[in-house]
Amino acid sequence: MPEQHPPESIFSQLDAFGHKKVVFCTDPDTNLKAIIAIHNTTLGPAFGGVRMWAYKTEGDALNDVLRLAKSMTYKAAIAGLNLGGGYSVIIGDSRQDKNEALLRKFGRFIKNLNGEFIAAEDVGTNPRDMEYIKMETNHVTGAPENIGGSGDPSPITALGVLMGIKACVREMYGSDSLTGKSVIVQGIGHVGENLVRLLRDENVKVYASDINEERVSQISKKYGAQPVSNNNIFDIDADIYAPCAMGGTVNTQTIAKLKCGIIAGSANNQLLDENVHGQMLLDKGVLFAPDYVINAGGIITGYSELMNFNKKRTLQLTENIYEATRNVLKLSKAENIPTINAANKIAEKRIEDIRKVKSSY
Repeated sequence: MPEQHPPESIFSQLDAFGHKKVVFCTDPDTNLKAIIAIHNTTLGPAFGGVRMWAYKTEGDALNDVLRLAKSMTYKAAIAGLNLGGGYSVIIGDSRQDKNEALLRKFGRFIKNLNGEFIAAEDVGTNPRDMEYIKMETNHVTGAPENIGGSGDPSPITALGVLMGIKACVREMYGSDSLTGKSVIVQGIGHVGENLVRLLRDENVKVYASDINEERVSQISKKYGAQPVSNNNIFDIDADIYAPCAMGGTVNTQTIAKLKCGIIAGSANNQLLDENVHGQMLLDKGVLFAPDYVINAGGIITGYSELMNFNKKRTLQLTENIYEATRNVLKLSKAENIPTINAANKIAEKRIEDIRKVKSSY
């Protein structure tokens, strides 16, 4: 029996996050169970990933999609893009439950939102899946390049994370050279692997970790990284911790163990509780690069596809993540506030400024 949630609890969750709309999608013929959350469309249509994950409960799926949608609003705002924030989750195991009919049915639900939500790939989905969705709606990015899409965004996402790491290293050490630094990369998916490659090109000592140990072994051999078991990553004395898997890995327990001076990775919602753990990191003197600031490469890739920008412009926008991170760190230092609060302030100011522009129309 699926977990039952009274309507009040859902509406109170929406109020707490400030969402505009949440759509529950179900189709017994294809076994589709999905949620699309639209957080804010002040800056433009809501843009967000399609995550396919075997959530333990429907409540977990709802909570995840609400958090992710809100972070997309802030991500687009701080990256200077004219997009709003949204996200979608399909409940199921992407290795077993994913098929053409399910994805195309999901595409139909996106189509019925009339452009209010634009989809992109995420955990559990890939460019081929975006191609299936594209068969039903044009409101999708990231289909393969040979059919006019932007393809896999992970190399650009990893480049943005590298820019964020460099900005933090400059803040802490006075120079953004990474030579001789050590980084723990947790999660060696598409983005994680690209980040390992970029870090090794910069002469960084990389510790690689993932729940899939075979993959860790492959990637470590390929790039000359050092494999580490998932249980031991917080025992390692490295300069930087780069979480590139699921969120919530920066919490009370891990902060107590953490030996790194910088946290900068691609995972969304790395802080289990923004208010509590942002402050704990500030108190401990750990520099945290807010995830939505430095992992904006994916949304930049999608935006570039929508705007028909060339590769050079996409790279310029991604390299801007360096200055965006610097601005967050400066504000955090000037006001002695956690970096996540500083980033939120900058993003909220842009949304409010553009709301004033649009209100005079």
